[in-house]
Amino acid sequence: MQIWVDADACPRVIKEILFRAADRKKVRLTLVANQPIRTPASPYINSLVVGAGFDVADDKIVELLQPGDLVITADIPLAAAAIKKAGHALNPRGEFYTPDNIQERLAVRNMLDELRGCGVETGGPAALNTGDRQAFANQLDRFLARH
Repeated sequence: MQIWVDADACPRVIKEILFRAADRKKVRLTLVANQPIRTPASPYINSLVVGAGFDVADDKIVELLQPGDLVITADIPLAAAAIKKAGHALNPRGEFYTPDNIQERLAVRNMLDELRGCGVETGGPAALNTGDRQAFANQLDRFLARH
């Protein structure tokens, strides 16, 4: 099992939680981004730089993902692709995307995207708070304990 991180948009505090977990649990962690990402010196942690472009990092994660791997992302289409390949997807707020909820999430995302395309202000997600960070850390720990 490996953890893949959609690193371009992943908050630094979430990356730090992941770094500690990878070392503690001895799990491979790969951050995939369009630019170099600083990682601590660890045999379990590395980064992969991909070319610039829309969804290039997402496509690389899906290409390399193996069944049972975990993807850390807030990108709902990437989460859906991970689930389709029998992977797992966890967002930085500590919510797992599952086969049961991913279609609804995609539908809401697409509806909001259409509204924005029509000029409607839909707002963005709230800032990541302490509760979100704790929820993420708890879900990650539970997942790693099971796998």
